[in-house]
Amino acid sequence: MLRHYRLAIAFVVPVLTPAVASAHTGVGETSGFLHGFAHPLLGLDHLLAMVAVGLLAAKLGGRALWVVPCAFLLAMLGVGVLGTAGVHLLFVEVAIGLSLAAFGAAILLRADIPLVVAAGLVACFAVFHGHAHGAEIPADVQPFGYAAGFLVATALLHGLGVALGAAGARTAVPRLTGGAISIAGLALVAGLF
Repeated sequence: MLRHYRLAIAFVVPVLTPAVASAHTGVGETSGFLHGFAHPLLGLDHLLAMVAVGLLAAKLGGRALWVVPCAFLLAMLGVGVLGTAGVHLLFVEVAIGLSLAAFGAAILLRADIPLVVAAGLVACFAVFHGHAHGAEIPADVQPFGYAAGFLVATALLHGLGVALGAAGARTAVPRLTGGAISIAGLALVAGLF
């Protein structure tokens, strides 16, 4: 069991360390793939949501381990195209904060959510994350490389959440993490960060 915690820490520390840097794109040199890859890692809101999706998938287990993250990735990619095209959505930041609150609460409360509901929930919220990724793409980067970068980073963060959920399945760590993510979401909705 100690080995699982060490493995989780080995993944968490490098991922969370850059979160104290610039929250979103547009700082320093950019390239398509690298810029897209950095976006979910440098935005605390995105980082927490991606890890929460993985934690939720781990909590549900079985087919949810791949269905829930894939639902998020597909919806995020589809709507990211609309964001890139300049299509506007209302209340994007509020919805991103609410996604954190909802995912975190589901993890904290160990909600027994049917797979189709969990996949639908994450896909609905992925719409807003995807729009934010697409709308924030700098004009000087290659869009396909950028999309590939943020998809890879998102999938890795989902995997990190699954690993954390699996490593701490018999402890309070996933629930406490879910509670912290939920509080962060409420703080985002309240405009505190």
